[in-house]
Amino acid sequence: MTVWNDLFDAQLTVMGHTIAWREVVGNVFGLASAVLGMRRTVWAWPVGIVGNALLFTVFMGVWFATPQEHSLFGQAARQVFFIATSVYGWWVWNRSRRGRAKGAPAITPRWATAAERTTYLLAAVVLVVLSQWLFAQVGAGWPAPRWYYWTDAWIFVGSMLATYAMARGWVDFWLVWIAVDLVGVPLLWHSGYYPSAILYAVYGVFVLWGFVVWRRAARVEAPTGGPPPLVEDRTLAP
Repeated sequence: MTVWNDLFDAQLTVMGHTIAWREVVGNVFGLASAVLGMRRTVWAWPVGIVGNALLFTVFMGVWFATPQEHSLFGQAARQVFFIATSVYGWWVWNRSRRGRAKGAPAITPRWATAAERTTYLLAAVVLVVLSQWLFAQVGAGWPAPRWYYWTDAWIFVGSMLATYAMARGWVDFWLVWIAVDLVGVPLLWHSGYYPSAILYAVYGVFVLWGFVVWRRAARVEAPTGGPPPLVEDRTLAP
């Protein structure tokens, strides 16, 4: 247990700031998951789960020893949702992969339909309002300004929507991630989570690239514009 505790509590100092190695390693796993997701590889999900578990211990500083002064409950809560959604995405992509050629991508990307897009945008509005109120009731453990709860709520809800959209194979999820990063990077930097802030900035550039790749794949692999099923149903095949 001593070795485990030493690894768990390991820290490094960068430009006078103390940082937990868990934050660095967790974000590296997160970036690896994003790369695998862009390549539509099922391994994106289990790799992401490892990173989510590590980052939960970082952002939930009130429970775990971390160098940062503030806990980010919204950031911690979304790691829990990431894990749950990743299990769902792992299952969906595994099902979709059946019947495909060996080495082929697990899914065929597509844009969300108008009805699907309207539903998730309305859900985002409602969930952001509810989440910021809930976070404010719980408190941040320090005298946080009201804008803090709104930004944390948007990051939380936007991340949920993006992860679910990725599991469904919607090209839209890359755009949602861009919106999350535009808010998340300043908040993380302001709160002293510098490795996460820097990696999210790098991730923002990568997200733009992923968006181009998935949009092209959606156009080439489904040229008629119809949404191909995530899972091939061969039960009625002769």
